[in-house]
Amino acid sequence: MATFLYKLGRLAFRRRWYVALIWVVLLGLAGAGAATASKSTDDSFSIPGTEAQTAFDLLAERYPGKKADAASARVVFQAPDGQKITEPRNKTAVDKVVGELTGPQVASAPSPFQAKTVSKDGSTAYVLVTYKVASNELTDASRDTLDDAQKHGRDSGLTVEMGGSALQKLPETGSTEIIGIIVSAIVLLITFSSLVAAGLPLLTAIIGVGIGVSSIAALASTLNLSGNTSTLAMMIGLAVGIDYALFIVSRYRAELAEGREREEAAGRAVGTAGSAVVFAGLTVVIALVGLAVVNIPMLTKMGMAAAGTVVIAVLIALTLIPALLGFAGRQVLARKVRKAKDGAPAADRPNMGTRWARLVLRRPVWVLLAGVVGLGALAAPAASLQLGLPDDSSQPVKTTQRKAYDMIAEGFGPGYNGPLMVVVDAKGAKDAKAPQTVARVVGGMDGVAAVTPPMPNKDGDTAVFNVVPKSKPSGEETEDLVHAIRGKGDSLKAETGATVLVTGTTAMNIDVSEKLNDALLPYLALVVGLAFLLLIVVFRSVLVPLKAALGFLLSVVAALGAVVAVFQWGWLSGLFGVEETGPIMSMMPIFMVGVVFGLAMDYEVFLVTRMREAYVHGESPGEAVVTGFRHGARVVSAAAVIMISVFAGFIGSSESMIKMIGFGLAIAVFFDAFVVRMAIVPAVLALLGKAAWWMPAWLGKILPNVDVEGEALQKRLAAPAAEGGGAGASGDPDPDADPRLTRV
Repeated sequence: MATFLYKLGRLAFRRRWYVALIWVVLLGLAGAGAATASKSTDDSFSIPGTEAQTAFDLLAERYPGKKADAASARVVFQAPDGQKITEPRNKTAVDKVVGELTGPQVASAPSPFQAKTVSKDGSTAYVLVTYKVASNELTDASRDTLDDAQKHGRDSGLTVEMGGSALQKLPETGSTEIIGIIVSAIVLLITFSSLVAAGLPLLTAIIGVGIGVSSIAALASTLNLSGNTSTLAMMIGLAVGIDYALFIVSRYRAELAEGREREEAAGRAVGTAGSAVVFAGLTVVIALVGLAVVNIPMLTKMGMAAAGTVVIAVLIALTLIPALLGFAGRQVLARKVRKAKDGAPAADRPNMGTRWARLVLRRPVWVLLAGVVGLGALAAPAASLQLGLPDDSSQPVKTTQRKAYDMIAEGFGPGYNGPLMVVVDAKGAKDAKAPQTVARVVGGMDGVAAVTPPMPNKDGDTAVFNVVPKSKPSGEETEDLVHAIRGKGDSLKAETGATVLVTGTTAMNIDVSEKLNDALLPYLALVVGLAFLLLIVVFRSVLVPLKAALGFLLSVVAALGAVVAVFQWGWLSGLFGVEETGPIMSMMPIFMVGVVFGLAMDYEVFLVTRMREAYVHGESPGEAVVTGFRHGARVVSAAAVIMISVFAGFIGSSESMIKMIGFGLAIAVFFDAFVVRMAIVPAVLALLGKAAWWMPAWLGKILPNVDVEGEALQKRLAAPAAEGGGAGASGDPDPDADPRLTRV
């Protein structure tokens, strides 16, 4: 592989105009496709195999014209202190507001005085506005109608707050992306001390993300992609795009410093660092495609789309980067290096990476113990992990959604914020009053605050009624109640002949959490297992990949522990702006595993392949570790700081979910890059010595030799130079004239 990539890098360098033109054309075509494609996307959330989804599908069949996942808004009214909402003046104001809640997308908005949604003390009332479409299909006019009604209600002297899915909008992250790019530029400038070298990774990453996101937008309608798909692709694409370009540009500068001609340096950079990029990219693709094991269609599509963006980032790093290096000339070097005699640095003093590696080699046991014990202690809270999906109770206390939630909980009870929907399939039932029987039994169960009368469909073979729990929607008691009602299903069917299903937003959230929790271990096993096999091929070692996998698991569990401590337990919550603690978002563990695993393997492959390269070229295990850190520590540190900064920018979001994701990813990258890769990895390699690179002879024979460290390439390049034939100014042969370099 190294030989093939070497030839590809030199070809891209020589034919840089054609390569650059191809990528510009691809960007233009993707942009044109996005501009002309249908804007409709599929944001429906289905979870096959769950009872909640089965009930939703049944409702869609038995109640034609009604959408089970239709948007809803809860408009809550509260009378001034000392007054009742039922007083004539206040009642008139409420009715006037309710009369304004109309529109082509509104299905119903009954008066609270007719629907009997007035609190017992008469201070609070609410109207449930249901729509004909899902929340992502609501028009601006429908949303404006809600805002105007709220304003008019407040103008009449009432306290009016709103909540519900109709108020949900995709989080705006444009400002954080800009902050992330600015921080990335600063870190790259410090790392390279060259505006050109710092700009190349940013430019190519933006081009790759532009092509990927535009392609997703162009295919969104055809492939039924959700609006969140491009968000994940953009986050991953920026991360790996900057990392991969950073690795190759760094290696190119190192080759120039050794006196190579520019084309030769580009070829060697792509042949060596490019090999690491290919396999790092494969691990990211494995992690993202592996999301399919969760069996949530939307999550699967998001993973596939993000994986496609990663593939684009790899191809750009292997072709466009060497092409742009051809345009850049020697401007990629720092000014002091360009001014130095012969273009070489004035001195070869040990850098920070070298000094740190030597320190770890002197005290490997203490470094290993400190790293493992420290991360282990941070991982302890993960044992108390509780999963759930965010609702209005997790909103900041100043938002109207949170205020509406608190007003409902105070005036009616916490369960009114998340009623359960019970579907009774009475088709073929032996009891004509099966829905009433089911409602009576469920209403008498522990934990039930109220039950509404069953509402039959037109054919009379299905009925629906709501169950109001005594506990809040995200509480464990509500989850127990859902399971208890479902547990009654068999006995109720035996008694009435009807099938009982529990669904609704609250039940759906519970099912999603359980499904994601059950899928976490299989997902981890698949991703880590496949990556372990891939890394065996890369490093031709058993213990190095095992160490890489175990180190990743340690950093992820420690990050989950930190997330639990801050967002579930409330430790240091004020420091991170966490206003309300509660269950951890259900998708957080799997999402963290998928994203952080890819970045962790990037750092592992780039850092350790340089050690492997030095080892196979004759250095001792300890010297190889120092060499790997001398050349790779600065680059890996820069890449990690960039990613931490990008993710940390999301902590400032007002959305608790985005805040949690930003914190979790930032702390996970910090743990993995600076504790695992920079401390635990060299300590383990120092203790293992030559055993780290051991592999059974029988396994070595059956595994393909991909030559990721470029050993075969170096031998082929060195042989002609030693013979004095085919060398140019730098003593490097022309690979196109050497038939021995044609085999990949």
